[in-house]
Amino acid sequence: MTYFVSLFLFGLILGLVAVASNPAPYFAALGLVVAAGVGCGVLAGHGGAFLSLVCWLIYLGGMLVFFAYSTTLAADPFPESRGDSSFVAYVGGYLGAVGLAGGWFWGGWYGASWVVVDEFKEFSMLRGDSSGAALMYSGGGGMLVICAGALLLTLFVVLEMTRGLSRGALRAV
Repeated sequence: MTYFVSLFLFGLILGLVAVASNPAPYFAALGLVVAAGVGCGVLAGHGGAFLSLVCWLIYLGGMLVFFAYSTTLAADPFPESRGDSSFVAYVGGYLGAVGLAGGWFWGGWYGASWVVVDEFKEFSMLRGDSSGAALMYSGGGGMLVICAGALLLTLFVVLEMTRGLSRGALRAV
């Protein structure tokens, strides 16, 4: 299980480097989706399968708003691609910085200390994920409704901002 979580964490770093180094928002949105997917995989690897599914679905709704906003406000008809020299330089710089930080903190790293919630079956009465989901809906139900309303308000704000001079969001170029 440690190998899968390590693979997911490596994918998370690559996804975040892809977001930070892209000059065009089209490709950065793809990097955000990859980073969110492997982040939810890390959460599921530590025993939170339902919570990772909820976070993934909520994040996809937020990404829909972000992608609509970024594509309508991007003025480049021909954005820079991932093969340009500036993109390769940024990726190399960011991966070098992550490598230096990883080398600096490597001494206190122990892979055996990662413990999944369900590995202590003999000592627990409930599965960690089921009790967390129940607590999210009972104690955090109001915050869940507020967050859903904020996402809906953000969607309307983005659609109004991209309308521009009484033209709709879907307009002929």
